[in-house]
Amino acid sequence: MKQLYVFLIVFLTIDTVFGQFGNVERQGLIESEMKAASRSALDVNVNPNTLNYDLQYVRLELDLDPTQQYVSGTMTSHFKMLANSPNIYFDLANNLTVSNVKYHGQNLTFQQLSSDEIKINFPASLTAQTTDSLSITYSGIPDASADSFSADFTPAGDPILATLSEPFGAREWWPTKQSMNDKIEKMDIKIITPAQYTVGSNGKLMSETILGNGKKLTYWQTNYPIAAYLFALGISNYTKVNSTITTSESSFPFVNYLYPATAADANSQYGLAWTPDCMQNFETNFGPYPFRNEKYGHMQFNWGGGMEHQTMTSMINFGQGLIAHELAHQWFGDKLTCGSWNDIWLNEGFATFGEHVTYEKLLMAPSTFQSYLANEIGYITSEAGGSVYIPESSQLDFNRIFNGRLSYSKGGFVLRMIKWILGDDQFYAMLKAYQNNPAFVYNYVKTSDFKNFLSSYTGKDFTEFFNDWIYGEGYPTYQIRWMQNTATKQLTFKVGQTRSSSAVSFFEMPLPIKVSGSGGQTAYFVLDNTSNNQYFTQDVGFTVTNVSFNYENQIITKGSTVIKDNNLAVNDINQKNINVYPNPSKSLIKISGLVKSADYELFSVDGKLVKKGIADPNSEINISTLVKGTYILKFNDQSVKIIKE
Repeated sequence: MKQLYVFLIVFLTIDTVFGQFGNVERQGLIESEMKAASRSALDVNVNPNTLNYDLQYVRLELDLDPTQQYVSGTMTSHFKMLANSPNIYFDLANNLTVSNVKYHGQNLTFQQLSSDEIKINFPASLTAQTTDSLSITYSGIPDASADSFSADFTPAGDPILATLSEPFGAREWWPTKQSMNDKIEKMDIKIITPAQYTVGSNGKLMSETILGNGKKLTYWQTNYPIAAYLFALGISNYTKVNSTITTSESSFPFVNYLYPATAADANSQYGLAWTPDCMQNFETNFGPYPFRNEKYGHMQFNWGGGMEHQTMTSMINFGQGLIAHELAHQWFGDKLTCGSWNDIWLNEGFATFGEHVTYEKLLMAPSTFQSYLANEIGYITSEAGGSVYIPESSQLDFNRIFNGRLSYSKGGFVLRMIKWILGDDQFYAMLKAYQNNPAFVYNYVKTSDFKNFLSSYTGKDFTEFFNDWIYGEGYPTYQIRWMQNTATKQLTFKVGQTRSSSAVSFFEMPLPIKVSGSGGQTAYFVLDNTSNNQYFTQDVGFTVTNVSFNYENQIITKGSTVIKDNNLAVNDINQKNINVYPNPSKSLIKISGLVKSADYELFSVDGKLVKKGIADPNSEINISTLVKGTYILKFNDQSVKIIKE
């Protein structure tokens, strides 16, 4: 088995959390989801040679034996040409041998290329919008080092053949189109095996037929669009543990193929019996299960963790945290699939947020859940840099794609911060609308798509948020100083911010504040922090004895401090509730909130001083001569970001 990067995930020892989904299990999950990281492709997201057709239907007829690392059979594809072309390409590892390609009863010429492709030549050019079909017969030994197709043994010593094609491994064992822009609308999966074995796969089980020669034909069919890497097989002497999941939304088969020893294990049965509760929780918060016309289920395999194969997740065991993560993927990863591997957080971050929802609403007491969140923040901030979005320079680095700190934990916590900004009701309504957006349903989605949808749906511009938290790096540290006017009871706050990485100039965030009074009173405030060393005033009707920041771990921060400072007398504040408008502006900006005249300096984003002067209360600054872009306006120790249109 290929050597894999060891993800160091530091978790608190909380039995109720990590007995279900601990360090080893999370590490195994990540490792299993990157198992098929194999040889480099022409392009990790799109093979340009396959852009001239839409792959619509696939019939796979394979002869497989779990005791052998070997595949043979025929792949029949139906496709629609998108451009005139004399040939067509499929992704296929060149160590597998194609014996013939049939097209309307005749053999076509073809070439197997060192780039892991097969180029097939038509007798005459096909024209755009033509629908056609062909069949590829092939055989060979899939590259075991890629781990996308593995004949192995269960812990009990029984044969098992399991596949795991994420991210680039589908071509290692069947001819397909791996590009992240084309889902297969329908698949017929027909597998011949020795009669004693059971075959698990995607979709609905249509039939199991004993052939009379010691062989069995198993026929699965899926009618939901599916990405190539989400098609999978599991073949072993499984015990079937099948039932029905009934929720407030629907009822559908619950199909589980388990090792015989696992089927008899009480802990595994507990996890399986709990799965319908997790399903109901996700349906309540995410929307109806996306594949309810077929099934949900699991097929056991040997790799650590699990893999969200569409309608039938591959699992090593049945801990509740692992079940929750993989089930959340059915919405985020399977129904809506990341449109490039740069966007993997749209799969893994959302599934990790599914863990949040499960722990918060089903499994944990509030204090335990807060410990879990604090632990996640500690892991996310254990290093100073790294973006959630995978930069182009790292798109072939599989350890970077499946980075537990960034793609999983930080991606999940970014969603928690969006929930904090929107509030629970609007956030979960947004998730359901996102799931049902016609452009995204059973399709591919990119980060820019989600950002634009989020902004449009909520009416809030999330561009700056995504620039900071998804494309940017690091985290903020806050210095919060406060005082209370004993006569008026008014609170004054001054908020400073430093950043762990220079990649982000400033994290604009609403800050959660909780204040406690001498008589047991409590009040909550949100400070809309848009500039450094910003002042806020809040009215409160009691004597405040304590101020807490980030009291429910709503945002990512590290090392922040809250200090009572009686020197923050209101009369000494020169910049109180500064407001710059219009912003963006083409010519003039006005300034309100100055108590008296103040020196100002205007800097370009690269730190160059472009203008300075004195601003009076309600004065204007002319920026008409500046080039378009972002600038920083500074008043003594306060900064405001402005945009010149």
